[in-house]
Amino acid sequence: MPHSVFVEIRFWLLVLCSLIVPSAIYVTLYLRRAVSPLTVLVLGLVLLLVAGLDVYLLQSIGNTAMQTPSLADDKLFVSELSMALYLLPLTFGGIGVNLISHVLLR
Repeated sequence: MPHSVFVEIRFWLLVLCSLIVPSAIYVTLYLRRAVSPLTVLVLGLVLLLVAGLDVYLLQSIGNTAMQTPSLADDKLFVSELSMALYLLPLTFGGIGVNLISHVLLR
């Protein structure tokens, strides 16, 4: 058993899904002059998938953090601060639904 969740692949996958993938999607949408509706639909669906994966990873890491002897990961993933981490997937899911509904309404 690891001594901290910060060295596990799930933590780094959470960082990738919470910061890098959504940032790449936003930069792609911002830098392109014209984006096809199909591209917007796909990127909205990717944001929804990222939000779902984030929630799963947060719950999984939270359960693992309770079993590790490290106090640093307990403060982040088991305390009240962990509720703030759920705002990122909520935001990504909301933006993803907004992008999908925008494409469907047009």
